[in-house]
Amino acid sequence: MESIRVGLVADPAAPTVIARRLTDLRPLDGRNAWQITVLSEPFTTGSEAVDIAVARLQDHARRQHWDLVIGLTELPLHDSEGRHLLVEADPERQAAVLSLPALGGLRMHSRARRAVRSLLTGMADPNTREEHQVALSRMRGRWRLLSGMVLANRPWLLVPGLKSALVAALATSAVATINSTVWLLASSLSWWRLVVATVASIALVVGWLVIDGELWDRPDDDSPSARERSRLYNASTLLTLTVGVLICYVALYVVNLAWAYFILDPDLVGSSVNAPVGPGDLFVLAWFVASAATVGGGLGSGLESDESIRAAAYSKREQDRRERLAREQSADS
Repeated sequence: MESIRVGLVADPAAPTVIARRLTDLRPLDGRNAWQITVLSEPFTTGSEAVDIAVARLQDHARRQHWDLVIGLTELPLHDSEGRHLLVEADPERQAAVLSLPALGGLRMHSRARRAVRSLLTGMADPNTREEHQVALSRMRGRWRLLSGMVLANRPWLLVPGLKSALVAALATSAVATINSTVWLLASSLSWWRLVVATVASIALVVGWLVIDGELWDRPDDDSPSARERSRLYNASTLLTLTVGVLICYVALYVVNLAWAYFILDPDLVGSSVNAPVGPGDLFVLAWFVASAATVGGGLGSGLESDESIRAAAYSKREQDRRERLAREQSADS
């Protein structure tokens, strides 16, 4: 049987990685095999309108002589009514586009695999000619999309971009841990003050990252769709940065606790604060020092201009995609 030529056009970075893992897909019904080719291309650049994305995919299909084409994008897509979309398939034009964040944050690879197989099976069926659109619900779908965007940002990769701030915070905390004034302050704080200190320290670092990296997205115009896109981009950026900074905070706390247990004599600390000191008090001390060092070390050291920090913002990645597309177009001309 003659194989069907399939093109997977994927946004650079994570969507391309996912697409390359799908080249071994085979139809479950044993019909014509799929000959899958992957092309890394920012096909959604400059527009999240699904019709424009499908038209661009068609252009790729004609140039590459593909029978079917599916686009995998990390951007949220929406229809003319402003609803966020999971997938839009047009069997008549033999093209479909899949928004990966709309699959949700968990098990992205397996969900993408099932979705692409389902799309290919439907478009390969000669009896299917109706457009197929899957829209997300207004509320649950928005949270699902947002979680997918945050995990697509891979917040754990922010840690290398914050290494100078983390090193400065570690140095600050190492000195603070052996300071008797810090012992007195830690012993006098209630649990809710410690919680407030933790939240405030993380919020300050996140705010500084946004300001220093110019990560806040502003709408291109006053249209509702542009404002909604900016709100979604900014929410995903803030959540991504918060998770990344929280990972650094936890790592700092663990190191502080180990350092406190290694270096401090509970009797010496107790004589300084005029109260008996046990293991729980060292937990509190490490907690307080982690919050203070996050602010003092993190903000005082300055933050690096790192690609991992820029990648936390969808707006910055969209800017990078536009620059890449412009370079490719100028090279072709």
